[in-house]
Amino acid sequence: MIGFIGLGAMGQAIAANILKAGFELTVYNRTPDKTKDLQQAGARVAGSVAELCSNADIVLTMITDDAVLAQLTGGENGMLAHLRRDALHISLSTISPAFSDALAAQHAARDQQYVAAPVFGKPDVAALAKLWIANAGSAAAKEKARPVLEAIGQGIYDFGEKPGAANLVKLSGNFIIAAMIETLAEAYTLGEKNGVSRHDMHEFFTSTLFPVPIYKNYGRLIADHNYLPVGGAPKILQKDMRLVNEVAAHSSVAMPFANIVHNRMIAMANANVQEDWVGFARQAATEAGL
Repeated sequence: MIGFIGLGAMGQAIAANILKAGFELTVYNRTPDKTKDLQQAGARVAGSVAELCSNADIVLTMITDDAVLAQLTGGENGMLAHLRRDALHISLSTISPAFSDALAAQHAARDQQYVAAPVFGKPDVAALAKLWIANAGSAAAKEKARPVLEAIGQGIYDFGEKPGAANLVKLSGNFIIAAMIETLAEAYTLGEKNGVSRHDMHEFFTSTLFPVPIYKNYGRLIADHNYLPVGGAPKILQKDMRLVNEVAAHSSVAMPFANIVHNRMIAMANANVQEDWVGFARQAATEAGL
């Protein structure tokens, strides 16, 4: 049996695809209302983490941060206490590499398996089972995880046996996306302030120099002044950039762009602006007097 914990927008889309692939699925969420659609589609709903884990061969988690995942896995009612020997925990979450490695060690001490498999893609991409997956853990654990991960994504990339490596790739990828969006926001604002259409700039750049999905998709949203729906809440994205800066500081790696986009995230979160990170463009335009 497959278990799934964490039914936000991403979690619900991913869990639905696991169910569609024919797996027997049990779900749990702290807010029970979020289990209704999956229950109607055929999933079983567990009343607690302990109940779900005690019957599962594989449990996937999609959780917001280290602290929440630590609470979920620890304690007498947590995953570590109730997963069976040789059961597998697949963490899809964007968490710190250090915490991921520590969690792997905790599972190993109980003869449980752990794989880090953070995903790239927004909820609409998740619904189409088109996620890209960074994967790391023991060879045996990754082999056990593969059939489930193949049901939710279009590609799985292996980053070795140290789980934190996959989480580092995820953080790096989110940083790259954020930096690309910031450059688009600044460039399109510069054009607009000087009488050049955002749409004209977008069509030119994405059909010539930068014909790649990030520039095409996010650039179109910026050109259209379309900052919704929110793919990731500002506070969650702020957490991601904070983790990037923490890893960079610990590694003595200078990342000035990471500070810029982190400050954008902080400003959005403090203003309670519920926009995607393309909302950087709104900030850039406001700063330019547009």
